[in-house]
Amino acid sequence: MNESNNPSALRSQTEITEALISLMHKYPYNEISVKQIILEARLARKTFYRNFASKDDVLMSLIRRILREYFETVSYEKGNMLPTVFSVAEKHRDLLMLLDKNDMLYVTLTCFNEYLPVLRSQRLSELDHSIKAFGGADPMYLMALNSGAVWNVLALWIHRGMTDHPESVRKTLESYLQRMMRPAGSAQTHLEEGKQ
Repeated sequence: MNESNNPSALRSQTEITEALISLMHKYPYNEISVKQIILEARLARKTFYRNFASKDDVLMSLIRRILREYFETVSYEKGNMLPTVFSVAEKHRDLLMLLDKNDMLYVTLTCFNEYLPVLRSQRLSELDHSIKAFGGADPMYLMALNSGAVWNVLALWIHRGMTDHPESVRKTLESYLQRMMRPAGSAQTHLEEGKQ
């Protein structure tokens, strides 16, 4: 996408993006052409190419915009990121359900992974503590592990129609993490498992 603060360009970008989403409700993504997007948006071909390189560029720029919103919210809240993941996903439910319908949720992970180096450099002091806790392990691997796990949870939630309550999902994950943190074979672990 060609970055611009020009109101006319921003309006055209919005119209093109909305046209693509509208078409995705009617047709599989792989069958949609730039020509259809132009007709749906009622814009000239040169306007499309002044703003975007391709249909994929339109979709990727939309997902990147949503991810910027997510990272800004996480940075602002400085807390548990899982509630923010669910709230941003709920806000963009329509797009995520369309991506799932077209077997394209992986595009969100592709765009998310672009942010990992930026995120690492922005949050290096916060990550410093985590890195020390893991014996100096490579922070990029730790971030990739965390983001991949969160993404897979989110993808499953979306694939299930986003009907499971986020609090229920959070409790399931917390329960799993608590069990993983217990020493294997501890008496406490066996006692607690026996109660269930």
